Amino acid sequence: MLETLRIERLAVVDAVEIEFGPGLNVLTGETGAGKSIVLSALGLLAGGRASQETIRDGADHALVEAVFATAGLADLGRALAACDLEAEDGALVVRRTLSRTGRNRARVAGETVPVSRLAELFGGRLEISSQHESQALLRPEAQGRLLDAFGGLEDARAEVARTHARLRELDAEIAGLRAAAEERARREDFLAFQVAEIDEVGLEPGELDALAVERSRLAHAERIRLEAARAVAALAGDPGAGDEPGAGDLVARAARGVEGLVAVDPALGPLAERLRSLGADLGEAAGDLERHADGIDTDPARLAALEERLERLERLGRKYGQDEAAILAFRDAAAAELASLRGAEQGLAKLEAERAAGAAALARAAEALSAGRAAAARKLARAGQRAIRELALAEARFAVDLDPAPSEPGWPCGPGGAETPVFRFAADPGGAPRELRRVASGGELSRVFLALKNVLRRSDAGMVLVFDEVDAGIGGAVADRVGAVLAELARENQVLCITHLPQVAARADHHLRVRKHTAQGHAAVSVERLEGEARVDEIARMAGGAEVGEATRRHARELLAGGR
Repeated sequence: MLETLRIERLAVVDAVEIEFGPGLNVLTGETGAGKSIVLSALGLLAGGRASQETIRDGADHALVEAVFATAGLADLGRALAACDLEAEDGALVVRRTLSRTGRNRARVAGETVPVSRLAELFGGRLEISSQHESQALLRPEAQGRLLDAFGGLEDARAEVARTHARLRELDAEIAGLRAAAEERARREDFLAFQVAEIDEVGLEPGELDALAVERSRLAHAERIRLEAARAVAALAGDPGAGDEPGAGDLVARAARGVEGLVAVDPALGPLAERLRSLGADLGEAAGDLERHADGIDTDPARLAALEERLERLERLGRKYGQDEAAILAFRDAAAAELASLRGAEQGLAKLEAERAAGAAALARAAEALSAGRAAAARKLARAGQRAIRELALAEARFAVDLDPAPSEPGWPCGPGGAETPVFRFAADPGGAPRELRRVASGGELSRVFLALKNVLRRSDAGMVLVFDEVDAGIGGAVADRVGAVLAELARENQVLCITHLPQVAARADHHLRVRKHTAQGHAAVSVERLEGEARVDEIARMAGGAEVGEATRRHARELLAGGR
């Protein structure tokens, strides 16, 4: 709800602050008093175009500021949160500044925002209808929104939009996978070759060191046997050298000599034991060395096989790593990437299956939305035509058509469904209804907007609706009906109406009079709230002209009583 509106240095307004209330607010006053400036100010807050010419003469800038109560408007709260904005204590301050330098600024909740943001936030919540424009009613997308709200189809429409958006995401993912398919195939072949080359070798951890040791032993077999024989002879004695003892014999002889001294010197016992053990160890070492040497056999074929195996492993090392751990780690990484690439093919098939299922779901959702729209269109056309004819358009015809909406090849519908709802209107029976924006005059358009908004008031509640001279060119019983419709509409929305008809003004919950006067040699505008006899006098003026007598006052009181 619009609580206050402050206007400074706009057109003939120097400074004025207006307080509005819930329900129906009417602004009255003489022609040219400045009522339309209020309309212009609200249009600026809704993101409308600004002109430097609207800045008051002698001023370098103009300002429009409003305070909106946001309690109960969860959708507005979400829209504000999406822009990192937040109303404070349920009050939202919106400001628009115009400058002669051409710079326009907008602030919402104390934060500077692009002027376009005003239209995003308030274009669908602050709607203005005049003889020159109707912001929402003429936009095709707004007509679709109104029809869907009337038919309770918001969830069905949202489902179509969500499913359509998901299909768009799937198409992007599928296109990306297909575009990379050729490069993926080349990479897959390369990785498969690397994994196969490593697996074919059958490398085992520690194999390189073991093979190197075996190759060295086979390559030096003669030397090992010769040196081992000499070592055995030194340890155990050389049979070919006569009685020359070996190291083992000499140690045994020493052990026997020390043992003979134990009787006279018991402290030599441990040493004698050590010498006996050392002699035994030398004998065992000689035996082990002899057996090892005897076990070495020169095998040229085995040596050649080892050389070939080591060369193959060294080639792998130059390509994939310097040791078994590095080669095997490379193999595991390549295998993992290969599995991922092969999984991408499966992922593509899965995405294509999901896309087919999504397209079928979108078709079903669009079909359900279309069926709901067809029923809602018939109902809205009947209700709308009936409401329009009650507002001095007795021969008018109103239709809600569902024109096919364009969609891409292979898609069952667009993001808004399979059809575009279009409001069509004919003021007289002489021709077929045509698009509302092409055939309705200014006065007709305002009344059509009023009639449709009243029909839709429960499905589109919580808005600020502004009407400028919706009552132009009518009077009598029709004026009564216009006032009644405005009052009905104001039960679900806040309504601001600029009017010259006493029948409309008498229905108001809040009556504001706009007056133009001269201050310090300049034209100025003031706005005052009317109550009691002041309101009676204003309605009497509207009913009887400049001369207000007791009869017109009595008539004004009757109108007020009837309005209540």
